[in-house]
Amino acid sequence: MNQKKLERLQELLQEMVATGFISGVSCMVLQNGREQCYYEAGLRDIAGSLPMTRDTICRMYSMTKPITSTAVMMLLEEGKIDLLDPVSKFIPGFEKQHVIVNGVPVAVTHSVTIQNLLNMTSGLVYIGEGNPAEVRTEALLEEVKSRLLSEHPLSTLEIMNRLGQIPLAFFPGERWQYGMSADVLGAIVEVVSGMGFGEFLSERIFKPLGMKDTGFYVPAEKQNRLAKVYQETENGLEEYHISHLGIQNRMELPPAFESGGAGLVSTIDDYARFTQMLLHNGTYDGVTLLAPQTVEFMTTAHLTSAQQEHVDTWESLPGYTYANLLRIMKDPGAAVSVSSKGEYGWDGWLGTYMMNDPAHNLTFLIMHQKTDSGTTAYTRRMRNVLFSALEEN
Repeated sequence: MNQKKLERLQELLQEMVATGFISGVSCMVLQNGREQCYYEAGLRDIAGSLPMTRDTICRMYSMTKPITSTAVMMLLEEGKIDLLDPVSKFIPGFEKQHVIVNGVPVAVTHSVTIQNLLNMTSGLVYIGEGNPAEVRTEALLEEVKSRLLSEHPLSTLEIMNRLGQIPLAFFPGERWQYGMSADVLGAIVEVVSGMGFGEFLSERIFKPLGMKDTGFYVPAEKQNRLAKVYQETENGLEEYHISHLGIQNRMELPPAFESGGAGLVSTIDDYARFTQMLLHNGTYDGVTLLAPQTVEFMTTAHLTSAQQEHVDTWESLPGYTYANLLRIMKDPGAAVSVSSKGEYGWDGWLGTYMMNDPAHNLTFLIMHQKTDSGTTAYTRRMRNVLFSALEEN
């Protein structure tokens, strides 16, 4: 890669900090298994004057989802689950589901399946006020949050059984909508494996890959490396302390709720090891987690045209489709930043971002901790720099 062009990434990180857009940020580019660059700027903790470093621990939020998908693919390979298995087979709360139509409950004709969960076509949603499903999901997550630090916090399976009794926003398979499907998958992994979800991830993914700083909480001896969360206000960046989506803000205690959609913390180096495993067809550093055919399936589009219409409404996803908890580029000409057909990844609510591009054997990672970030204009600007730095072999 053209190193001179990659240096522009450092300038963009410094601009993000200098303009007050973010407190601290880092990024990494790997190609052909080698680090091409790592850059950082700003502070992970403004009040403590602690710099953003490559061992800074960040809350992944939705970048938890690709790891959850990998866990499901492992069980798929072992013949322990079928994509068309109804969720109710594992979680009784998902029996007798219904959708509210014109104010009247209507029973579903097809049960929510594992494949529906992987592709976000389940009818499960996140919080909001658009329909009864969003309102009741918000109420459930508020209860989860209120009991987080109590003597009786709600567990992963308890929450998912309760979630299954909430009306779906639409009939399974009818459309696509981003929601709590990945959290349900985490609970299914628990039931099928007979292990806690966090234990499964630790034993089957994190330890084999050497992801020593990845998990569902941050032990006391590592707390000083955990970045603060910031939100944008009229007075600039201010610390944010709310436990969004039932995920404890300080990440201090092993949680009863191990969220498959949002609960993990990691570092840029740890997450790079995970992305490299996927990019190299399921094997990294002598450790094989998935077969090449499984990775190919995992990173290939599956949505129908009717489902795809709803993905296309997302401002940050032109040109992409969605499958197995990943965005997948199908039409680079329709994208809003320079892209490559078949590249895939996801982002997180606090600005963490991953991209794998098999065509160029390329990985791109961004880490920062600002609310309501996800994929930003800066993310797209950095992508444009990244692809401009590619050189012919």
